[in-house]
Amino acid sequence: MITTRHIQFFDDGATASLERLGGKGASLVTMTAAGMPVPPGFVVTTDQFNLFMESTGIAGKIAEHLSALDPDDVAAVDAISSRIREAICSRPVPKEARDATRGAYADLMVRFDGPVPVAVRSSATAEDLPDASFAGQQDTYLWLEGFDAVGEHIRKCWASLYTSRAILYRLKNNIPDEGLSIAVVIQKMVNARTSGVAMTLDPATGDRSKITIDASYGVGEMVVSGTVTPDNIQLDKVTLAIVQEHVGDKHAELVPDTGAHALVEREVDADRRARRCLSDDELTAVAAMAKRAEKHYGCPQDIEWALDADLPDGGNLLLLQSRPETVHSSKPQTAPTPVLGGGFAASLGLAPANLKQGA
Repeated sequence: MITTRHIQFFDDGATASLERLGGKGASLVTMTAAGMPVPPGFVVTTDQFNLFMESTGIAGKIAEHLSALDPDDVAAVDAISSRIREAICSRPVPKEARDATRGAYADLMVRFDGPVPVAVRSSATAEDLPDASFAGQQDTYLWLEGFDAVGEHIRKCWASLYTSRAILYRLKNNIPDEGLSIAVVIQKMVNARTSGVAMTLDPATGDRSKITIDASYGVGEMVVSGTVTPDNIQLDKVTLAIVQEHVGDKHAELVPDTGAHALVEREVDADRRARRCLSDDELTAVAAMAKRAEKHYGCPQDIEWALDADLPDGGNLLLLQSRPETVHSSKPQTAPTPVLGGGFAASLGLAPANLKQGA
């Protein structure tokens, strides 16, 4: 297993440094060390991004461009964003760094019976912090095969640090660009039969005695982005008994097309739409994992999970992401207020993920 300043595997036992791994990468390393069911992978560290920016000579030019921007001049922000991202995507990665990534990718592939698709996920150093919600600010690319595609999309993740949306977010929230860096997660792609999000509180009220789960068929991007109306179930955090549930329409699912080497949207038939997509045992397992994540991190969590169709029942629940819940967690706790009615609808407040199709 290759470990260098440019690469850190989730399971190599090294420290989960936010500065080197970004929010997402540090979280995945921490969860793996805690024995949580995380799909295997590695992180291309911020050291590699920093080396790339310095060796190509564009770091100083980017700083000059950004220092003169007016957040109210959206056209100017768009133009600068486009120039910066094109510059990053067109520059070659230093051989030392590229060789380290190529070796790590090969090392990951030998863990499986044959080559498997991977997700390439941005992991910025400022994301997923308790006092800021950066979810969705940078890109994620799914179902990529082969090192050439992976290498190309690592640079696209780096470039996504400078999308118009990300630049404006930092400008409007007085977040400095100085010292800003980004890591990239390379992780075995989950063949999700069912997936979704779970929050270890009621996102509508902040009631920490509840666990709230949204679930739908296929890859979870459609749940996070609000493309489908998922099943919504709320459970008691102590007993894991169902408090209330709403079966969503779940009209579509995002699934792999192995021939096209991409994810495709497929209509869900009426019978599957009409029933809950999680069995009672699966629902309990998701809630129990969410409780475990909250206990490990010591604060309410917002997690992404999936049931992998390639794995046997009972061993197919995977934890994809766990971040602090940011809306209610910083507020003083009060006694729970009884809530009547259905699910929490669009109360998640999650930013849409940037779903991209790989080459």
